[in-house]
Amino acid sequence: MRFELFRDAGGHWRWRLRAANGEVIADSAEGYLQREDCEHGIALVKGAGQAPIVDMTLRIA
Repeated sequence: MRFELFRDAGGHWRWRLRAANGEVIADSAEGYLQREDCEHGIALVKGAGQAPIVDMTLRIA
């Protein structure tokens, strides 16, 4: 897998995560004005490996 850091058509910074087969499996879903903010978003995703899984089908609205 790899993170790709790029600028969109509007000049905002974005990231996407590609699987080994080339498929995009996640993206930033928003553009960032500063590259550093985009890199921080990547760091948050990298650190999310410890986040718990919550089955929302078991929760009553």
